[in-house]
Amino acid sequence: MGTFKIEGGHKLHGEIKPQGAKNEALQILCAVLLTPEKVTIHNIPDILDVNKLILLLEDLGVKIQKKGKGSYTFKADDVNLEYLQSEKFKQDGRGLRGSIMLVGPLLARFGKGYIPKPGGDKIGRRRLDTHFEGFINLGAKFRYNKEEYFYGVEATKLKGAYMLLDEASVTGTANIVMAAVLAEGKTTIYNAACEPYLQQLCKMLNRMGAKISGIGSNLLEIEGVSELGGTEHTMLPDMIEIGSWIGLAAMTRSELTIKDVSWDDLGQIPNAFRKLGISIERRGDDIFIPEHQEGYKIHNYIDGSILTVADAPWPGLTPDLLSIILVVATQARGEVLIHQKMFESRLFFVDKLIDMGAKIILCDPHRATVIGHDFKSTLKATTMVSPDIRAGVSLLIAALSAKGTSIIHNIEQIDRGYEDIDTRLRAIGAKIDRV
Repeated sequence: MGTFKIEGGHKLHGEIKPQGAKNEALQILCAVLLTPEKVTIHNIPDILDVNKLILLLEDLGVKIQKKGKGSYTFKADDVNLEYLQSEKFKQDGRGLRGSIMLVGPLLARFGKGYIPKPGGDKIGRRRLDTHFEGFINLGAKFRYNKEEYFYGVEATKLKGAYMLLDEASVTGTANIVMAAVLAEGKTTIYNAACEPYLQQLCKMLNRMGAKISGIGSNLLEIEGVSELGGTEHTMLPDMIEIGSWIGLAAMTRSELTIKDVSWDDLGQIPNAFRKLGISIERRGDDIFIPEHQEGYKIHNYIDGSILTVADAPWPGLTPDLLSIILVVATQARGEVLIHQKMFESRLFFVDKLIDMGAKIILCDPHRATVIGHDFKSTLKATTMVSPDIRAGVSLLIAALSAKGTSIIHNIEQIDRGYEDIDTRLRAIGAKIDRV
């Protein structure tokens, strides 16, 4: 189990560039299975979850060539479907949440897709119903082996259908879209997710020959085609990492420039941090965070009531950033209610912050009230264990702002989502060692 040793209380300075988007990568990489032709993808982040998926694709028989940092070509012209029934696949697929998105492309092109119950973050129950109900609507037959926690869908020919999703699931929408592009006839998906990463997937599929309309809305229409071809695709910067660096700059009262952020794809993220009183300047396609010497004050609502920050489907605030916002609020001037609607265990890391001296009232599994210190007292260093990717980075940000030396164990959780994070943070002045 890896460990970070962090000496907190140092100001940072300089520029940091976000990695390619993790959540986009997990969708885009699965889509290479939809064609026997070559697909070239750029700006792939070098992180554990993505690297695990690349290894899974290789074990499936996809020919993979690394062309440079973050650039790969994929050619799925000789897929080994027998691997899907192997013990190795059952073990490897279980360790990766994103492996569920292999099912849609495999079902569309080969008529069958299997997956073990995926793992990933320990943040409460994460339903797969939306995925499989979508496949069933397209004509697939579903089966589930309870003893082995093994899911399967099979179909001789998928047929287009109208469906109203019970939730605007990003991965569910992506999976159904990838299945529907090769289905016979027209598929209509209402209450579809419309996140930028899903838009990226749809645009890539259209370049491959798919016929998807309504991209960016919650109503997608897909005219099935008989085959898809190769393409080239560059992934967006990771919006969660961008939000992490905004929070880091504020908590350490540092002047920081975040490079090449694709502003137009950030949605509510800049405004969410501005509501906490953080100054965010747009400089071309960069974000500039000035040094907050006087701290930052949380904005109340117009009638004076306490601010609530809650997650919501796009274009609302992504749930992946609520952990970061909660940590940033611990040193704000004022109070805020954090409402995590989607996952019932994602706020349980706050006990670590309370140990560090933060004033947080955990109301229930979904809500926490934070009373900010306004930097009148610093957080205290402590020893912690990272429970999931986003909580892990939140604790890392807290440690970098705290007085003294903190230890964070189980940093593999952080490495799942953040590329070479210790090296990149040291480059802007952080005192962090991997031990």
